[in-house]
This record gives sequence, C-alpha cells and structure tokens, in this order.
Amino acid sequence: MDTRALVDDARRSGIEGFSAGAIVHRDSGREILLLRRRDDETSFPGAESLPSGGVEPGETLLGGLARELREEIGTPVGATLRLEPFVTWFDYDSRHGERKRQFTFARPHDGTPVRLSQEHTDFRWFPAEKHPDSDLTPQVKEAVREWLDHRDTLTEGPRERRNRAAP
Repeated sequence: MDTRALVDDARRSGIEGFSAGAIVHRDSGREILLLRRRDDETSFPGAESLPSGGVEPGETLLGGLARELREEIGTPVGATLRLEPFVTWFDYDSRHGERKRQFTFARPHDGTPVRLSQEHTDFRWFPAEKHPDSDLTPQVKEAVREWLDHRDTLTEGPRERRNRAAP
C-alpha cells in the first residue's frame, strides 16, 4: 500500500489536511471496536467513532495512525502496525473550514487491553454486520460497509466471486 501516493492524490484534489482511523476488529472480523466520544468534545460530542484522529504536520499517514491508536486505545509504543490490504477514504470539512480526507484502514486486534484516552468515555465490541444500527456517522458506516464487502470478497472462493458478479 503506497500511502504517499494516497496523500499526493488527495493534495492534487485540493485536500488540505488528513486524518487516519482504523477498523479494529476481533473474532475473525465479526466484531469491531467502537469508542464513545465525551459529551463535551467539539467534534461529534457523545457519538460513537472508530479510533481515529488528525495527522499532524510532518507525520506520515501511518505514523499518525499509530500515534492515534496509542493515544485512543492504548496500543503499546513500538507495537507493529499490522494492517490488512484495505484502505478507503472520505472527504469532509473540518470545524475550522479546512477540506480534509480521512483514510480508514483495517487492523486485527492484537489482544492488548483497550485503554481509553480522555477523549472517550466508553468502548464496546459491536457486531460488524450490525454497524448500520450503531451511532457512527454515515461516512464511517460506509467505510465499515466497504471493509465488510472487501473482507467477504477475500473469503469467497473463485466460483462464488464469479457468481456474485453475474447479473
């Protein structure tokens, strides 16, 4: 995965800032980790979210993702950032009017106990297939749906994949 090309393409499209998030999952992808934002947060107060946040100036996309995972769920410093071959993105306007792109990756949970940041009040493991029933934003729900579609395509055999594409 060439994250530099992703960022370069976004800049050519007029994107000014970046954020990175992860669909952290366990139980063979059947459950995803959802975080509950504090009610006094300036962005999406009280809403559920994936572990995610802004990529700081001078940080790489994956460097920002690793830092956010450390800050938001307690991934140990120096832990390997095991990502799946999946990435999707959506564009949005920040509360400061900046055009941003959030890149969302997928990562199997490494078994580390979840330790929340001050930004969040709670977390839950939620059935991935029921993500439409969660309190995620529409853009994040779409990212989870894309990941589920991608995951299902990888687990199907060639015959099932062929049949799925047929009219």
